[in-house]
Amino acid sequence: MAIELTSLADVLASRFDDIIDVRAPAEYADDHLPGAISLPVLDDAERARVGTIYKQVSPFDARKIGAALVAKNAAAHLMGPLADRPGSWQPLVYCWRGGQRSNSFASILSQIGWRVQVISGGYKTWRSLVVQALYDQPFPCPLIVLDGNTGTAKTEVLNHLPAQGVQVIDLEGLANHRGSLFGAMGPQPSQRSFEGQLAVAITRLDPARPVVVEAESSKIGDLRLPAGLWRAMVQAPRIAISAPLDARARYLSHAYTDLVSDSARLDAALHQLRPSHSAERIAEWQDLAQTDQFTALASGLMQHHYDPRYAKHRTRSTQAMTELTTPTLDQDQLPDLARRIASALHQS
Repeated sequence: MAIELTSLADVLASRFDDIIDVRAPAEYADDHLPGAISLPVLDDAERARVGTIYKQVSPFDARKIGAALVAKNAAAHLMGPLADRPGSWQPLVYCWRGGQRSNSFASILSQIGWRVQVISGGYKTWRSLVVQALYDQPFPCPLIVLDGNTGTAKTEVLNHLPAQGVQVIDLEGLANHRGSLFGAMGPQPSQRSFEGQLAVAITRLDPARPVVVEAESSKIGDLRLPAGLWRAMVQAPRIAISAPLDARARYLSHAYTDLVSDSARLDAALHQLRPSHSAERIAEWQDLAQTDQFTALASGLMQHHYDPRYAKHRTRSTQAMTELTTPTLDQDQLPDLARRIASALHQS
């Protein structure tokens, strides 16, 4: 039996025991429904092989070989990951378009006696709902942007806000990137996966309450923010954290321990600043990095690179801004800073 998805909330509210993605591993890695497990009925090589036979030999031969491969892989899943599922188990299965791959696997599961359903239209239905939510509909909540110069602990403070009853979306967390030239944290998700996670986060919001996001450019690492969200951020009122340069430098040297412990990666990031700064300044920063003077390096980068750029950007903004000043960004002070931001939100 096929179910129709009419909104992202339909997936979040589903009561299936498992959501099973039977597409090839590469398709799953690019994007998948939230919480879905990967049980491919054709692996990447098998999918390519069947597709080639379909085009170059005949659809009949492709279906015959595809059926044999699906049966083989289904047997492996039944003897492996699904071996402990009870008779009451109710899975939801999907493939790319809700066609042969999902229906073939669902048919096998239903013959065993499990109450299985497939998604009408498959992953493409899910993806169209994501695009609709991010690109065709206005952002659903009042939006507040948490601003502040580099090193003002915006991301950490943002993640303290839910304890104060404030809705947030951690864009950098979803993107797995801290948003600056020095902000890489490992592989980023695909654009589709990022958008899917973002759409789910938005769907879970209470539209009657404001939501706070961190100030970002239109890209976080290699990932683009949806245009509607970016426009809403540009037009949103802001709460800015202000802290002294030395406090921000100390905070950054602690927050970026992964970067300062990787000299080659740090040097490569500094090298990318060459078009914007003199050779003498780049050499000075490299010397600070090589001699482990990371607080001084952070201070120099903010003073001569990041702060001037933030100031230039803000001269183009006409949105209301509330500034909260803090003399320190020590870890034990950040929850109190979050409380002050929550209080400012309640007063606005």
